[in-house]
Amino acid sequence: MKKRALVICPGRGTYNAAELGYVKTHHAARQDVIATVDAIRTELGQVTVSQLDNAAKYAPSVHMTGDNASALIYACAMADFAAIDRERYEIVAVTGNSMGWYLALACAGIVDLADGARLVNNMGGIMHQDGTGGQIVWSVVDDNWNMRPDKILFVQNLLAEARINSAIYVDISIRLGGMIVFAADEAGLKWLTERLPKDDRFPLKLMHHAAFHSPLLNHVIPMARAGNPVGDFGTGEIPAIDGQGRIWSPRAFSREAIYDYTFGAQLTESYNFTRAVQVAAAEFAPETIIVLGPGTTLGAPTVQALIASGWRGLSGKADFQARQQDEPMLISMGMAEQRAWVLS
Repeated sequence: MKKRALVICPGRGTYNAAELGYVKTHHAARQDVIATVDAIRTELGQVTVSQLDNAAKYAPSVHMTGDNASALIYACAMADFAAIDRERYEIVAVTGNSMGWYLALACAGIVDLADGARLVNNMGGIMHQDGTGGQIVWSVVDDNWNMRPDKILFVQNLLAEARINSAIYVDISIRLGGMIVFAADEAGLKWLTERLPKDDRFPLKLMHHAAFHSPLLNHVIPMARAGNPVGDFGTGEIPAIDGQGRIWSPRAFSREAIYDYTFGAQLTESYNFTRAVQVAAAEFAPETIIVLGPGTTLGAPTVQALIASGWRGLSGKADFQARQQDEPMLISMGMAEQRAWVLS
């Protein structure tokens, strides 16, 4: 009997030095997927994802910028998605983090592989050229991945203070499991760096990231719509859960509605990855959660979101690790030892 699986798509910042060669290592048999993305890049005179992946050395100034990173991540993730054994896993829903929404659209069949590649490549280029502001990440959980009420209160008070300070813009960009990702203008980034308590590796300023999911990107909407026609969108084959926790069920919505969200609220309003995961888990009752590669950074936020909702009585990091030993509930395809569990 097939296992019910929820698929989660990665966002920006997941193809790092450790992922160099991901396509070459894992997807020799998925050259059709990679070739589709490469063809779109070639048409535009851009370096292909194959060339980027085959580079002798990882260069942050090349591999991490939006115009290159977005297409790289799309190619890796879509090849991973295509590699999942459908005889063993029934994919009941898809969601993603931030840019991962675009990948979820492709996985769900709302856009096809080529149109999804074009969308991701267009948006990566727009954000590289016209993005403004930045993002800072701060943890709000304890060592056992449970939410800390004192940190939640601190964030609430911090935002209240920021809203009455006309010299800065600061708000929540992404609710990412046990982390808050702040969006801010340049003055706000400096203010956050000074105000957020130092805790392990946090606060962490994200390199080559704009103030995603905030009004600072209002000017991007017309650019995004100009480069991505509504005709590329369909009504899908698999339910997709967006950054507001809304379910887009196949053939139960209009292409205009999902287009308006994708190139509207998805760009300028806070993205609640935590809620997306919680809704998907509650509504579709997956037996397994599969996180597509590249990278391994999305596993912890996914589990933290499930802990916060008490999914299947999950009580913390230690509980999760114990259950993973018995029968894995989360499979990260970015981990070589785990990806084999879902391949045909």
